[in-house]
Amino acid sequence: PTVPPFQPGPLGAVTVEPGEAVQIRTLLSIRVAPTLGEVARRGAEFAVEDMGTVHGRQVELGNPVDTSCSPEGGRAGALGISGDPKVAGIVGTNCSAAAVAASPIVSEAGMVMISPSNTSPHLTSDLAGNANPDYHPGYFRVSSNDLHQARALSDFVYNELGLRSVVTLHDGDAYTTALVAAFAGAFGELGGEVPVEAAIAKGETDMTAVLAEFAAAGPDAIFFPLFITEGSAFAAQARAFDGLEGTTLISAAALLVSAFLETPQSEGMYFAGPEAGFGANVNEVTGRSGEQVLQAFDNRYGGFPGSPYWAHSYDATTILLSAIDAVAVEEGDRLHIDRAALRRQVGATSMRGLVGTVSCDAFGDCGTGRMNIYHHTDTGVTDIAQLPVVYVYSP
Repeated sequence: PTVPPFQPGPLGAVTVEPGEAVQIRTLLSIRVAPTLGEVARRGAEFAVEDMGTVHGRQVELGNPVDTSCSPEGGRAGALGISGDPKVAGIVGTNCSAAAVAASPIVSEAGMVMISPSNTSPHLTSDLAGNANPDYHPGYFRVSSNDLHQARALSDFVYNELGLRSVVTLHDGDAYTTALVAAFAGAFGELGGEVPVEAAIAKGETDMTAVLAEFAAAGPDAIFFPLFITEGSAFAAQARAFDGLEGTTLISAAALLVSAFLETPQSEGMYFAGPEAGFGANVNEVTGRSGEQVLQAFDNRYGGFPGSPYWAHSYDATTILLSAIDAVAVEEGDRLHIDRAALRRQVGATSMRGLVGTVSCDAFGDCGTGRMNIYHHTDTGVTDIAQLPVVYVYSP
């Protein structure tokens, strides 16, 4: 019997002509939050190498597309990538701010995008079955929803450290605003108080006004989940500010990078973030362990990744490529990748990855939900996987 000709579904299809490679792209942060972009790109590259061919075709990542960790950059990058009919899917973004603008464009184009490090609840759901306004079909992430991090951190601060008053600081973007709001909610439920919720602008490095406001409130701790430019400046100035000398400083995953951990102002801080010890875990698609990928990383680049999200990016890339492999249809020497089928296949993901078991819910959250609180007591230790873990959260 003759096979009927391939018919694309409602979202269209990518056709890979004879001799062409399967095209995927990275949409990451290169100039701003450079550690996140660098480790994610390298994780994706190692995953592509370890996956080998898809239906006998090479896989090409193309040139990295930079979002600058901003809505404008996310929008421009998504428009550029989605304008190429040959691209089957995207690994990105690093920053939630970029994803808020990229996600609707990627969704409208019928594509899939899998993030290694977006954590804002805005992008998916409230974890209670309700989509948030910035969720769009086709969006997925291997990183975990920050509602988990807020629960972990509030429990640690209230019950383990015994602190009752925490002030917070955000920079106005989708990541930092949602995380401080989620923390305030979770901490308040336990009986904690957030007397000041302050904001700075991105790029701002003179923290005098906000520090004066914090000192007047006399808090037990300051939670500032900022990125490195603003976060590093804030930590340095907070340490020296009159009236805040003994205040506990707490940050999150955007500052949990080796470049900050080597600075004197980072010493003694607590960080809420993803797990980082992935050495023994095996990605079932490639058969590679975290240890093997880290060895490859060291062989090629020297040293260790500056952020834990290398592993999430590796897993995101293998999820995308194994889904492409599963749905691609050969027709003569052509390969057809149906976009609706690809979206369904990614959504049905349930696999063992380097980060643990990755399984997608109805709103694109595929992460483990597990969180660590790290206590950074020695600036000589800048490998996140070697930091002391003082609290472990598992949903």
